Amino acid sequence: IAVLQIVKESQQQHGLRHGDFQRYRGYCSRRLRRLRKTLNFKMGNRHKFTGKKVTEEILSDNRYLLLILMDAERAWSYAMQLKQEANTEPRKRFHLLSRLRKAVKHAEELERLCESNRVDAKTKLEAQAYMAYLTGMLRFEHQEWKAAMEAFNKCKTIYEKLANAFTEEQAVLYNQRVEEISPNIRYCAYNIGDQSAMNELMQMRLRSGGTEGLLAEKLEALITQTRAKQAATMSEVEWRGRTVPVKIDKVRIFLLGLADNEAAIVQAENEETKERLFESLLSECRDAIQAVREDLKPDQKQREHSLENDSGKVSNIQYLHSYLTYIKLSTAIKRNESMAKSLQKVLLQQQRSEEDGKRTPRPQDLIRLYDIILQNLVELTQLPGLEEDKNFQKEIGLKTLVYKAYRCFFIAQSYVLVKKWSEALVLYERVLKYAREVQSGAGAYTNSLKELPDVQDLITQVNAEKYSLQAAAILDANDTHETESPSQVKDGKPLSERFETFCLDPSLVSKQVSLVHFPPGFQPIPCKPLFFDLALNHVAFPPLEDKVEQKAKSGLTGYIKGIFGFKS
Repeated sequence: IAVLQIVKESQQQHGLRHGDFQRYRGYCSRRLRRLRKTLNFKMGNRHKFTGKKVTEEILSDNRYLLLILMDAERAWSYAMQLKQEANTEPRKRFHLLSRLRKAVKHAEELERLCESNRVDAKTKLEAQAYMAYLTGMLRFEHQEWKAAMEAFNKCKTIYEKLANAFTEEQAVLYNQRVEEISPNIRYCAYNIGDQSAMNELMQMRLRSGGTEGLLAEKLEALITQTRAKQAATMSEVEWRGRTVPVKIDKVRIFLLGLADNEAAIVQAENEETKERLFESLLSECRDAIQAVREDLKPDQKQREHSLENDSGKVSNIQYLHSYLTYIKLSTAIKRNESMAKSLQKVLLQQQRSEEDGKRTPRPQDLIRLYDIILQNLVELTQLPGLEEDKNFQKEIGLKTLVYKAYRCFFIAQSYVLVKKWSEALVLYERVLKYAREVQSGAGAYTNSLKELPDVQDLITQVNAEKYSLQAAAILDANDTHETESPSQVKDGKPLSERFETFCLDPSLVSKQVSLVHFPPGFQPIPCKPLFFDLALNHVAFPPLEDKVEQKAKSGLTGYIKGIFGFKS
């Protein structure tokens, strides 16, 4: 059996793609039950348990080996589930170690069964590597670094030999497992005493944009611990000609790792990794700002008093807060600019994406990003302690003009898409105006504007777009005169009122089709005639005195006669 292939396919298809170890454990249990039922290898009946073991004598089907493998995978997945839960419930760590030992026990049984002559050489090697991998994980959790490194090295060696023995397509799976194991080996080496392993671990983390799995928490804790040792020697920081003491440990650790994080962002291999590193840096920066803000609250009155004495000069802690806020806003600007560049690349390949049926980015998406950048630049000019720094304000002003030019450019692009030629042309002129202002005022600030997009490229692009726009406007005007005809003009009447006139009306095949006026309008109708009986006043009615007197005479006697049926 192909042990690693079976394990990887099962994990990817049943939960581990999203880190759902509980779902994978349930899958392993169900597959075990199906295998036992198929092989008629049941553990007794519903009334009595009878334990059975897979031996070499009954090893006539490879599914017997799958039984042992699924047992090991079920125990391992339960251990990984408990590892996630142990962050909030430390007592579950003991159960975690118990399940890992159970997984290693099943893996040893699988390796012992694979020593049989009925099993081929490849399966024997894969079983040995699988057992070494689980043993290394168990020793890693016990913090037995030397034993863990030996087990991981054995696993790595076997998979490397298997990768060299097969074709490239088959070797991909083995090489992936080798890459997963390498950081664990370097971490074990560092804990044994190899200091050079720390640099390699940092490079692995930066290349991948973060770690996952067994090593993630331990490596992050190790990096924080290393920076904390270096932070003990850091006491102050200098920014824009002013030196500020740094007394908060969290801020020291952040400032020490700032250069490494920025270098990692520059060296990132793809946009997804770069975005993840930006988010990590911004998260650390926000934590550092929060730590400074907590120190700012107690001495609010003292800070106000120092403002009066120093003639408007802000305190050291306030200036440090401004510095960290500057780092946060600058990083957010770089992240949004990076996202804008990637969107621009996709925007250039818009026709190809439309053929693929995927949603293509629009100029409106870029406009939103540049709006956020401009808002961040406004916040930079309002930082306490920098209001009187004329060079800083001038530099931010030039950057604002650059991003305004790009924002105007993409607004014009959005107008071009809806064929509003005059508005787009005016916006292109505004882009050229902003770009020329930047070129005229960027004499002494050339170094600070190096990281920004090149304005000269934008001017060249705008000039080309203007000519294209004028040509498109002329062609569109000609097409309008040629194609507009009475038969294509829609007058808004419902279909019931224009049967005699042919009209191209696309709304007839839509959900909001106009067939008749509903509800119908009111129409005048003749009123019902009124009857006035004028002769009634001149009619003489016959006398009724006889009948009235007869009614008066009838009393109790008439009532009794009526009951008994007597008639007068």
